[in-house]
Amino acid sequence: MSFLDLENKNILVMGVANKKSVAFHIGSQLAREGARVLYAVRSGERKASAAKLLGDAPVFVCDVEREEDILRLRGQVGAQCDRLHGLVHSIAFANYAGGLHPFHETSKQDFLQSVDITCYSLIRLSDAFKDLFAKQASVVTVSISTTRMAAENYGYMAPAKAALDSSLCFLAKSFSAFSEVRFNSVNAGLLKTSASAGIPGYVDSYLHAEQLTLRKKALTTDEVASAAVFLLSPRSSGINAQGIVLDGGMSVNYFDRDIIRKSQRPE
Repeated sequence: MSFLDLENKNILVMGVANKKSVAFHIGSQLAREGARVLYAVRSGERKASAAKLLGDAPVFVCDVEREEDILRLRGQVGAQCDRLHGLVHSIAFANYAGGLHPFHETSKQDFLQSVDITCYSLIRLSDAFKDLFAKQASVVTVSISTTRMAAENYGYMAPAKAALDSSLCFLAKSFSAFSEVRFNSVNAGLLKTSASAGIPGYVDSYLHAEQLTLRKKALTTDEVASAAVFLLSPRSSGINAQGIVLDGGMSVNYFDRDIIRKSQRPE
């Protein structure tokens, strides 16, 4: 038995888009640990492309904005396994199609859709699966390293992630009335993913963040996946309602002397 004790555990991973996805890396690590991984993606088109990456693993379609999709997913997963030992929620959305706008010009429709997909979907999925979860199941979502940094190009996604972070403690408390299901998040710094590529000016932010890490090396998607897999395992049984920050030490290194020198005396 491996140290993580994930062999033959049933875990649903939501949010795979391609090989760069955090969800794909989490699923791959889980499979290497012997877990039985099931996947859910947003659309039929996404299922067709994901199936090429995921081999024989079951892949279901669930648009979390649609109640009927969530209920159907619950039935499909229940038909595959008697108990669900883990759920990975790697789902977020912000509409950047109209370009970058000042935060105060955020439309109501865009803001509410982002909160619905990014945050409320975790609440709704948790409720839908509550009777399928094993008593000590683990739910892990993917957030960001800080929601207090006003990155202009990230916009209203940060408040949506803040709502997600807050929801964890309420879900953990609510579920504690009848189970030992845990709710945690991996709060990642800037990553190279296809989703992040859609954020205006992201490359410059990514390169800047890399220089701010203590190791001068950007966070990798696999490092985030490793933390998520640990949180899914029984080895993290004492961790509940927490956000594990992975930022390479960036949050303590804003006054790096080399960064200060370059900003004051640009070459």
